[in-house]
Order: sequence, then structure tokens, then C-alpha cells
Amino acid sequence: MATGAPLGLNFSNQSKDPRENATTCESSGWWEVLYEGLPPTLIVIFFFGLVGNIFVLSVFLLHKNRLTVAEIYLANLAAADLIFVISLPIWAKTIKNKFNWIFGESGCRGINGLIKANLFTSIFLVVAISLDRYWALVHTITSRRKRSRRRAQIICAVIWFAGGLLSIPTMVFRSVKHLPDLNVSACILDFPSPSWNNYKIIFLSVLGFVLPLLAIVFFNYQIITSLWGREDSKLKRSGEPKDSKATTLILTLVVIFLLCWTPYHLLSFFDFLFSKNVLKGCFWEDFIDLGIQLSTFLSFINSCLNPIIYVFVGKFFRAKVWEIYKQRFQRKFALSYESSEKKPTGFTLDVKTIL
Repeated sequence: MATGAPLGLNFSNQSKDPRENATTCESSGWWEVLYEGLPPTLIVIFFFGLVGNIFVLSVFLLHKNRLTVAEIYLANLAAADLIFVISLPIWAKTIKNKFNWIFGESGCRGINGLIKANLFTSIFLVVAISLDRYWALVHTITSRRKRSRRRAQIICAVIWFAGGLLSIPTMVFRSVKHLPDLNVSACILDFPSPSWNNYKIIFLSVLGFVLPLLAIVFFNYQIITSLWGREDSKLKRSGEPKDSKATTLILTLVVIFLLCWTPYHLLSFFDFLFSKNVLKGCFWEDFIDLGIQLSTFLSFINSCLNPIIYVFVGKFFRAKVWEIYKQRFQRKFALSYESSEKKPTGFTLDVKTIL
């Protein structure tokens, strides 16, 4: 899950590049630190995110049982994270080159469109996961009609389609432009008019964060209230232990997701206010420019944290891993041992004769 403009490249041909601070304010030495420090860090995130999300998807797909409704959503979230982390080496190289884009016009449009699609897909999946838990725990009796594998698959397909649809403006307006003042050819949002910045903030902040955030908070508040109410009244339902453990995993994923992504969207909104001269001055300019870099880095980390959460918080996920291990490896070792026991002993006798 990242934006179409990682590390501050949200500017268009009508807005100012964050690295042009020197023309109006004293240039910050932190930029050189970021250029040197962020690329290797992104490669580390790429490695752990790649291995971790492939591991999660493998566990879900290799297990003998069919995926539950909740696991369908979690598998799609892992797929979204996997698609995102694949793009990180490209951005590591671009940052190392001080935002000079070397992957062509089609790469600029395609890669950024894919990343933007995953931004929307990821948060919509978190909403769907929260809604599923809401149905399972708050409306337990009626949830059987609403919670089915088929319905979950359809919802995930709609979410991926919506993410792709919302990424179209990014693919249309992304282009490689030469910036003479910086002497680089950067992959930027080349809007036809300044008014498009208003639409961008609506899509990114409102549709891509604020409205989903309200839904996530509502569903999870209802879930927590319902769980506390059951504990206080000591009502133990047949499926509650399993649901409660699954809910602990999902609540952890939701909290980490919001902690990783909220700073970026907040800084993006400040950037919008700065472009409208609501916020002014060198302090806000440096604060927003560097803040977007660091908050985007924080959002990157979310894609490699999720697999760790599955392992350390997801008890049933760990049980699946153990069952796959027993199914795949112990059986293989047992067959190998039985095969060695049945081998002819002629070779052994010949050796004894020689000795």
C-alpha cells in the first residue's frame, strides 16, 4: 500500500518543487541526508515486505482448508502490500538520483498509477475487514446471510476495480518533465490547471482517507463496545473465542495501518493549505517538505509490518503455519525414512565382506 507521488513529488507544473527552498528560504541540509539514507532503507523495507507478504500468501494458499471470509480480505491486503513493495527499488533508485526519473514516460504513468491504485485498495480493504468484524461480532445472528465467501470475493473484486478506477487521473496526468532549475527530469503530476489541485486533495485526503477513516472508527468502536459488553455480562457464545482472537489480529492491523498512514495524509493536507497560502513562511515550508518525506517513509513501513503482525498476533495464522509444516515437511521426512528402511541390504553386506 503508497501514494502516486512518494517522497514529496506531489507537485505539478503549477506548484513549487519542495527542493526549491533555496530560492526563498535557506536550504535544509537534511535533504542530502535523505538522499543518502532513504534508498538503502527502502531496499531493506522491500526485502522484508517481499519475503513477508509472499510468506503470508503462501500460508493462505497452501493450507488444506478453504479460506474463511476474514482470510479472504487479509489475503487481498497481503497481495496489495506485495504489489506495492515491488515498486520500492524503483523509488530507491530515483531518490538516489535526486528524483531524476530514468524509467521512461510509460514507467512514470504505469508505476505511479499502480501505486495509487494500491493506496485506495488497501484502505478500502481495511474498511471491508472492519465491516466484516462488525457483522460477525455486533450482528452475530443476522451476519450469516451477509458473510459468505462468495460475497467477500465479490467485494474484493469491486475494491480492486474501484482502486484502478481512482488511479486513472494519476496515469493520465503523470509525465516526465525537465526542471531546469534542478537540472533533472522528474516524474511529476502535470495538471492542466491549478484547480486540479483541489480535485487531488478531494480524491487523496477525503475519498482516500477521511471517509474510510470515519467508517473504520465507527465499526471498530462498535466492535470494542460489543466485546466489552459480552465480557461484563459473561455471555459466552459458541463461536466467540475464535471470533475474539481473529478480532484481536484485525484490530492490531487497523491500528498499525492508521498510525502509519495518518501522518502522511495530514502532511499532504498541510501541503495543500500551503499551496493556497493559508500556511506561509519558511518554517511551514521546511516542516511540510521534510515532514512529507518522513511520513511517506513511515507509510512504506506498513507494508512489511503486516506479515509480522500475522505471526506474532495471529494465533490461528500460526496454527496454519504449523499445520502446513506437518503436512508438507514431516510427511516428506517420514516417507524418506520409510524408503531408506526398505532399501536392499546387499551393499551393506558387500562392505562387511570387504572389511
